[in-house]
Amino acid sequence: MRILVTGGAGYVGSVSVDRLVEAGHEVTVLDDLTTGHRAAVLEKGTLVVGSYGNADVVGPLLADGGIDAVLHCAARSLVGESVADPAKYYRDNVAGGVVLLESMRRSRVQRLVFSSTAAVYGVPDATPIREDAPLRPINTYGETKRAFEAAMAAYGSAYGLRSTTLRYFNVAGATETRGEDHDPETHLIPTLLRAAEGGGPPLTLFGDDYPTPDGTCIRDYIHVSDLADAHLLALEATAPGDPRTDQPLVCNLGSGGGFSVREVVDAAERVVGGPIPRTIGPRRVGDPPVLVAATDRAYDTLAWEPRRSSLDEMIASAWEWRQRHPGGYAE
Repeated sequence: MRILVTGGAGYVGSVSVDRLVEAGHEVTVLDDLTTGHRAAVLEKGTLVVGSYGNADVVGPLLADGGIDAVLHCAARSLVGESVADPAKYYRDNVAGGVVLLESMRRSRVQRLVFSSTAAVYGVPDATPIREDAPLRPINTYGETKRAFEAAMAAYGSAYGLRSTTLRYFNVAGATETRGEDHDPETHLIPTLLRAAEGGGPPLTLFGDDYPTPDGTCIRDYIHVSDLADAHLLALEATAPGDPRTDQPLVCNLGSGGGFSVREVVDAAERVVGGPIPRTIGPRRVGDPPVLVAATDRAYDTLAWEPRRSSLDEMIASAWEWRQRHPGGYAE
């Protein structure tokens, strides 16, 4: 396949690009580099600097590039920022996403995999969370992802778009060459590792009085390489005539279990070989005690299952990448 990967210079996107190239596919990366890194794009992949929301860029790229399928990883993704500046999130994640869909329709590219999020569920009624659970986002980021999922489904009904949506939970880990390099950093594991290096403030544990075994929130984690494997399988499922995507396919991705914040801290201390400074803060509004994915559908429909679900393995791979790249991508 000739695949366009939006956001392919970012954390999740760059690991997925590597996996697609490894599988023998021809990849073009479209990234505006506002959060991605030029150095994260494989030499074998073609990088086009620009936005998927710019019809003058993405339209000709799809029309002239012989693209068979799109993997859409690009999005604004900071929860706090989405609440403070919803216009940016609706403009980029929703309006920009529709520009991509329209460009695909006009170029007759009818295969799409969307990198979505567990944030579409909001505070669930039950856990593990199944794909048919109510979608009740509690922040603008989750709402814009839900809105784009709805747009994809409408394009499927009206124009024959074949799509797979992957709602993944907390992504972690690294490969030998690709890792997490965000500014600002909001994810637990890289924040922990930065604190271990002395390059950041102590970690704040937001609440230690939840109704969980150790009082801290429980979350599901997925290794970034397992997510890349799922992206490949999901793209294959969008092939013309494949019954799995006669209707839009939606799958959760996670480890099928969960780890508390304290368990993540303990694992990180084992990996780095010493204590990591931390403080206890108040609960954050809207943080449910437990968020764990039901992953049966991904196993049944995509033959996908996590192969790197050990918490220590995820954290160790991230730590090793940071040791090899002390300045991140240092661009």
